[in-house]
Amino acid sequence: MKSNTIITIIIALGFCMVSCSKKETDNTQPKVTEMTHEMKIDRGKYIVNTAACDDCHTPKIMTPQGPELDMSKRLSGHPAELKVAEIADKSILKDFALTNADLTAWIGPWGTSFAANLTPDDTGMGNWTLEQFTRAIREGKYKGLEGSRPLLPPMPWQVYKNFTDQDLECIFAYLQSLPPISNLVPAPVPPAAH
Repeated sequence: MKSNTIITIIIALGFCMVSCSKKETDNTQPKVTEMTHEMKIDRGKYIVNTAACDDCHTPKIMTPQGPELDMSKRLSGHPAELKVAEIADKSILKDFALTNADLTAWIGPWGTSFAANLTPDDTGMGNWTLEQFTRAIREGKYKGLEGSRPLLPPMPWQVYKNFTDQDLECIFAYLQSLPPISNLVPAPVPPAAH
């Protein structure tokens, strides 16, 4: 009888310890709540505003203080009608990267690259899926398509690939909420054409 009582007490203490430790663990875990679509858009807006997306993807207006963002063309990429100046000494391109005054076109050893239109227009990301956007950022693939060319400099996808899945979903939701701007960005120019 004594051994049965001792065994019962040991089992009861074991259940108590498991139960108590489970409660402590549950209390220390952050509560994950489902984000509404509006919450995703707000979070995405915050990330886009702090991750310097406008630096390359928003055309500029030249002022006496230098280039300022043209918010009427926000995130619409390199303006299709804006031509890039010819480089007289092409040998400089093996050691340097150059940009236009608008900061939407870049020339370097990879050729000439143009900032993409990130708005939800058909000339931008209008027909993209979240899966494509995620692949573009995680793997550096053009339009997020498997087997496509790599994203070109200066797109820092190697840094942005570290965003969480939820952050990428929020960024995509925000970009899809923008007003669509029709702007067919030129195709990149390979280095041999310089």
